[in-house]
Amino acid sequence: MLFSTTTPEAKRVALRQMLTVPRIARFPGAYTPLSTKLIAEQGFDGVYISGAVLANELGFPDIGLTALPEVAARAGQIARLTDLPAIVDADTGFGEPMNVARTVQELENAGLAGCHIEDQFNPKRCGHLDGKSVVDLATATKRIRAATEARRDPNFLVMARTDIRGVEDLAAATDRAKALVDAGADAIFPEAMADLSEFAAMRAAVDVPILANMTEFGKSQLFTAAQLEEVGVNMVIYPVTLMRSALGAMERVLATIAAHGTQQAAVPEMLTRARLYELVDYNGYNQFDAGVFDFEVPGLHH
Repeated sequence: MLFSTTTPEAKRVALRQMLTVPRIARFPGAYTPLSTKLIAEQGFDGVYISGAVLANELGFPDIGLTALPEVAARAGQIARLTDLPAIVDADTGFGEPMNVARTVQELENAGLAGCHIEDQFNPKRCGHLDGKSVVDLATATKRIRAATEARRDPNFLVMARTDIRGVEDLAAATDRAKALVDAGADAIFPEAMADLSEFAAMRAAVDVPILANMTEFGKSQLFTAAQLEEVGVNMVIYPVTLMRSALGAMERVLATIAAHGTQQAAVPEMLTRARLYELVDYNGYNQFDAGVFDFEVPGLHH
């Protein structure tokens, strides 16, 4: 009830441990706290919180319009409800190195298990769009050093995302990844890899965990978790999948109401009232309430 049953510190330890084993960790993207319940029920390893999704949900494109307080607040609402470790997209760190330092501490306070910080110019753009530009190596490494030096919990995962593959060749991407690891990055997120061989090359280039972004309609083919695991990828995210699915369902049911004057035809596809009550644990809250208030107060009737 209310919050997760484990502490943020314990979730960070769990994340670190899962990244030491050869099995790939799967992190679907959540943009609502309640959807983390569905993710946990299906046996996934963690929860990913996409900056693009948080921006889109507010009606903005993913071009750096959201600010740290918005992202930290929403990410904290999501992280607090699940026992799974949650990782959030921290874009470019929301400013200069000192801002990056604040970002990490705010995300620690919000209960996140880790974040990733990218090497795009600020303001950034979606990693699977063309026309991106990346900062120079010195700027990119300063961001990562600021992040790792600022954290209070050494288990808070600082992942470095590099978008250089969208601008230059694979060799430039592996060189950038190596430099980011040297700067202190705990893991590498190589954005927009072209195929499995490029993930394999990245795996060979660095000795820290690497992440694959399996987003629909993007630059990469939608490889299976088994395919990615085979080339040494440690973590896979599905950042926008749940939001795209939810909005698609909303669009279809609204069209049904508009066409027929009732939602009746769409009801079989909806989550039932009983299932919703199960997800929000009505029964647990009811029992708690009864246990607290099911007694007589002395002197009340005199």
